[in-house]
Amino acid sequence: MELINSEPTIILICGKARHGKTTTGEFIKEYYEAQNKKVTTTLIALYLKLYVKNFFGWDGKDETKPRELLQQLGTEVIRKGLNKETFFIDRTIEDIEILKHFFNIFIIDDIRFPLEIESLKASFKNVITLKLERNNFESDLNSKQLTHSTETALDNYQNYDYIIKNNGTLDELKEKVINVIKDVKIDG
Repeated sequence: MELINSEPTIILICGKARHGKTTTGEFIKEYYEAQNKKVTTTLIALYLKLYVKNFFGWDGKDETKPRELLQQLGTEVIRKGLNKETFFIDRTIEDIEILKHFFNIFIIDDIRFPLEIESLKASFKNVITLKLERNNFESDLNSKQLTHSTETALDNYQNYDYIIKNNGTLDELKEKVINVIKDVKIDG
């Protein structure tokens, strides 16, 4: 495998639960791979999800996701209890620093906090932020999950490069996403 010698582009996808972040990431990955770019998707919560899979027996499926356990472990225990506010973002930055020699584009589709966005922007030159909004969407999360900081921390954040309204079909969302990322400049 040939090493890449250029600055990576990092695409951050923000939005509430069930607003289409993972689907949007898949559209972006498909688009750039068709242009022979080396693309990977990672998660801020990668290690959190590994903990829950390895130590609590989660099967890794979205439909069985123990959201409250993930929120408790990630926020109450690690960020607050252990005072490791940057634990997950630091690991993600380190992963990108290593893997940027193999990938042009990193897609992170689980951005939950302003600190995550600002830390990535401080660490890398080419960071693009997309926010997905789904008006009048009724979530299946309970009130405790909906009011958790992982769902509300970005409510007042305004510094996005693009906002995409996801109020239609998957085909309409894909068209909007492709129209946005056509403008993104990629090194390498």
